[in-house]
Amino acid sequence: MTPLEAARIYVDLVRLEESLPQDEWQARQEVTMLRSKYHDLLSDALQKAGIICADRFEATRRAFELVEEASFPSSQKRTRA
Repeated sequence: MTPLEAARIYVDLVRLEESLPQDEWQARQEVTMLRSKYHDLLSDALQKAGIICADRFEATRRAFELVEEASFPSSQKRTRA
């Protein structure tokens, strides 16, 4: 699995988890387990690609960056507010 593939899945899971209502605890729990699994896969893929992350927060930030870069190539990059 490439870093971008892992990042896309991980980011989708983070967004899904954020969108679930608080009272959907069982669904949130299942998504959290999947998110954790894919975070480990993401970290492994980043490391194999030579991208070293100091901690899990940096790996998460890098996942969002990879997805954004793939969605908006440098010639079309969005400006941040």
